[in-house]
Amino acid sequence: MLEQHVGAPDVLSTLRIAVNPAPEPTPQRENLERLYALIDGIETAMMTTRCSDGSLVSRPMQVQARDAGTDLWFMTLVGSDKTDEIAFDPHVNLGFATSGAREWVSVSGLARVTKNRERIHQLYKPTWKLWLPDEGGDRNGGPDDPRIALIEVEARSATFMKSTEPGVVQAFKMGVAMLTGKQPDLGEVGTVNAATLAEGAPRAT
Repeated sequence: MLEQHVGAPDVLSTLRIAVNPAPEPTPQRENLERLYALIDGIETAMMTTRCSDGSLVSRPMQVQARDAGTDLWFMTLVGSDKTDEIAFDPHVNLGFATSGAREWVSVSGLARVTKNRERIHQLYKPTWKLWLPDEGGDRNGGPDDPRIALIEVEARSATFMKSTEPGVVQAFKMGVAMLTGKQPDLGEVGTVNAATLAEGAPRAT
């Protein structure tokens, strides 16, 4: 009979750990976390839609929420030009940029317009009244105002640049680039595919 040594390692457990190591984050998962950190830190996006004549138009839009699956929500008005453009072509692009454009995000996705009253109540902010003059009755800028609609954008792909240097270092690199004619390295550029975006978690509230 073999003697059991106190404190000796469990050989089988050690083998299991070696054979089944904890999964490491994939590049796509790491990029997803970087993407969320950027989006959640920038309140306004430039939403680009396509007009019926094929031309493109961009407007600043404030992100109201980010749901699981990287669904981004925006408030709009019923019958606005952008709702007509989304009905014509649901493909949109969202452009995010920090001050000085040192970090940026480009999200391509599909948009839909909804008047889901429960979701409107969940996302409603008193500041929406700035776009909804009081016309009496329920058209008073409140959460039950029939003029309110939401735009939900389902992200299908994303590209971003995350800064790896302080602003002063970036400024120095840009100065050197202007003198040498070489493109400056200002940060890490990454992409996130549709499958990874669909697995994303909602923004913490």
